Amino acid sequence: MSLLSAVLLGIVQAATEFLPVSSTAHLLVFGELLGNDLSDPRFRAFTTIIQSGTTLAVLVYFRHEIGRLLQAGLRSIARGRPLETPESRLGWYIVLGTIPAAVAGKLLERRIEALGNWVIAGSLVVLGLVLLLAERVARHERRIEDVGPLDALLVGCGQAVALVPGSSRSGTTITTGMLLGFTREAAARFSFLLSVPIILGAGAYKLVKDIPVLRGAPGWTTATVVGTVVAALGGYLVIDWLLGWLRTRTTYVFVAWRIAAGLVIAGLILGGVLPAGEKPPPPAPATSIAGARAP
Repeated sequence: MSLLSAVLLGIVQAATEFLPVSSTAHLLVFGELLGNDLSDPRFRAFTTIIQSGTTLAVLVYFRHEIGRLLQAGLRSIARGRPLETPESRLGWYIVLGTIPAAVAGKLLERRIEALGNWVIAGSLVVLGLVLLLAERVARHERRIEDVGPLDALLVGCGQAVALVPGSSRSGTTITTGMLLGFTREAAARFSFLLSVPIILGAGAYKLVKDIPVLRGAPGWTTATVVGTVVAALGGYLVIDWLLGWLRTRTTYVFVAWRIAAGLVIAGLILGGVLPAGEKPPPPAPATSIAGARAP
């Protein structure tokens, strides 16, 4: 992979990881258009590892809030009163909301890996229409301080739905939050905070699985480092931009984006540019890539 491709794909990862439009779908399309072999295990490792860059962006952007939540949670444990303050309650609700995706990811990992590109196209369109519905019917009144245990569990179920390629983790969680009556900004902020435990756990797991794939391939290693750095820097800027956008604007632009992207992927499948289904990865445990898509 060229350094130019690494930079461009890092930008794509940064932009689409946090916008409700699906980073998986966009990396697939742009990876193909930039001439990469989507069946190459090194490319799949690249697309998985650069997600650690956007993970770092979340941790840095929300470092103060995360620090307060951790401190409040530890104090609440020491005092034996886990729900005594708004910060400790929110921290524990984030833990509660993490459970659905963690369980679903463990139980359905192999089946999710086998889903084809038609699923990506369909998810983009269908869940784009659900986002449109949420925009139309939501009250947009509740704040992040109003999050309760049921809210956390339901948004966590939305996060579990995002395991389906093309769904978009931020898309499903923001949509669920809006349907529960939260403002767009509050839904996005809770979505980002809720993502921290699951992306840290999944990211560490994938790094352990994927890094060995790049051994002996210095060109790919350099490209992966560059792509990860670009994804981290760009991701920080995108988070800040998105929260500002959602304070005063709707999500209609993302609805249109999702539907257009789904139709483009469907057209690429019909035109033979992208394969319709998934091919099972070769039986090589030392280089298997858990959680990554195989074209």
